[in-house]
Amino acid sequence: MTVPDAGPGSAAVRILVCDDHVVVRAGLLALLDSAPGIKVVGEAGTGEEALALAAKLRPDVVLMDLQLGEGIDGVETTRRLTAAPGTAPHVLVLTTYDTDADITRAIGAGATGYLLKAERPEELFAAIHAAARGRTVLSPPVAGRVMANMRSPRPSLTDRERDILTHLSRGLGNREIARALFISEATVKTHLRRVYDKLDVDTRAGAVAVAKEQRLLP
Repeated sequence: MTVPDAGPGSAAVRILVCDDHVVVRAGLLALLDSAPGIKVVGEAGTGEEALALAAKLRPDVVLMDLQLGEGIDGVETTRRLTAAPGTAPHVLVLTTYDTDADITRAIGAGATGYLLKAERPEELFAAIHAAARGRTVLSPPVAGRVMANMRSPRPSLTDRERDILTHLSRGLGNREIARALFISEATVKTHLRRVYDKLDVDTRAGAVAVAKEQRLLP
């Protein structure tokens, strides 16, 4: 992924960094401080903090991690940021997670780009400038997976079905899943039947195997 940088004389792109790991944020701030045409205007450790700072600081781009610990996650934060009234910032996801489920949820929430943390610094800088102009930016592995899904679409699971499948993959029974999600066992069974139908399986082990094969689990 190579994107042209901003030209001479262009206004600096205003960046808000959101990542729940203090060390990671510090590293990003130090890295971006040396980037041409980029100015970090704020940093956030939670989704809620990112929303508040974005409303106050009006960044051009929010660099967003997906997993943010307690509170709302990066996907929900992205959804709220891009739906904000007025001039909403562009959101560039920067994460280590590259499952189909994560990619689909982030892009569906309105993310302008999806970048993996393994990218080189110059690729990150170029992606930030591209995102500020509203251009879609995807890491090569992510782009490849998006294209593969377009050619051969994966089953679409609801958030609740994905939650149940995730607990199922951890070896939990119906009663334990029901307690974990604060729903009835009957509701768990109903969702499981739908998951089986979508994945074209008829056993719990089969559902987990297909979900892992097709990278449907977060």
